[in-house]
Amino acid sequence: MHQVTRISLLGFMTIAVVTCTSPSHKLNAESHAAAYQVTAQAGQDITNMTLTKRSNHCVDYVGQYHAIAEDDHNHQHYTAYLTISTLGDKCVFTSNAIPNHTYNDGKASLPNDVKPQYQVYQITQSPMVAAHTTPLSLRQDNAIFLNGVKVDVLAAGCYGVGDGRIGCNNMNQPWRYDPIYRLSMFATDSHHAHAQPDGTYHYHAAPSALFSEHGHAPSPVIGFAADGFPIFGSLIDDHGNVRPVTSSYQLRTGSRPSGAGNPGGQYDGRFRDDYIYMKNSGDLDECNGMTVNGVYGYYITATFPYILNCFKGTPDPSFDKKRPEHQRHHHRRPPQRRPW
Repeated sequence: MHQVTRISLLGFMTIAVVTCTSPSHKLNAESHAAAYQVTAQAGQDITNMTLTKRSNHCVDYVGQYHAIAEDDHNHQHYTAYLTISTLGDKCVFTSNAIPNHTYNDGKASLPNDVKPQYQVYQITQSPMVAAHTTPLSLRQDNAIFLNGVKVDVLAAGCYGVGDGRIGCNNMNQPWRYDPIYRLSMFATDSHHAHAQPDGTYHYHAAPSALFSEHGHAPSPVIGFAADGFPIFGSLIDDHGNVRPVTSSYQLRTGSRPSGAGNPGGQYDGRFRDDYIYMKNSGDLDECNGMTVNGVYGYYITATFPYILNCFKGTPDPSFDKKRPEHQRHHHRRPPQRRPW
């Protein structure tokens, strides 16, 4: 069956979003694209907007948003669309995956062109800490930011697997590359983002366009993880002192193992395995989060793991990738019907 959710946007317009409530439905399936119909394309322009709201409740962000984004190297413009609605006890994020800021603005052009997508994610309105953490996986997107762009932290490249860029689909494979490493072969723009071969733009680290990294107030919420917990920017209020939050992951000292299957060399951050979690060495826990005033959240950090490194709660199935793992980052997606 379908349910119509009506949203009063900024007090001057109502839009209708048709949503499917079938429990067996897979949100990002191509067949579902036609079921989401935005009947009025209006709302808040968030082009180059710096976020300010700190509410940890996803319902406080319900609305329709749009922006104009420029591909700096290709001199091409796209309109970004994001609708946040509610469905039962969930918040639903529907977007075309185009950011609200200039992208592809690094020294070199990104290898894959950014293209509009159709993506829908759900998160619980009442996240809870689970009995055990859930590790990140190549089979799952990690979060959705409040500009409609997803977080996909892990690279599909490992030392000794193919050319090191793709094909490392075994999560137990050691020496997975960190795409944010300063000499990484994974090209990203100034927002620590790039596009997959199908054109899906996604972040690997801080989306600095969404919040100020320097200021006199703690950072806003910039998105929500797949488990429903908020993601804050990098600044915290430490007893009246506003400062960048610190990760509890530290770079190992010494040299990596050498020999068959090992890269050797000094631990320098090239690989995720170059880091080790040292409890209480920073502000944050093993997932890159902490509880402040009774609210658990993840935080952007300048150092590894940048956004999050595991889930404190239970990820929503809508973040599961709808393609076989072995096709990740090098498949061709069938044409999709988009609502915009």
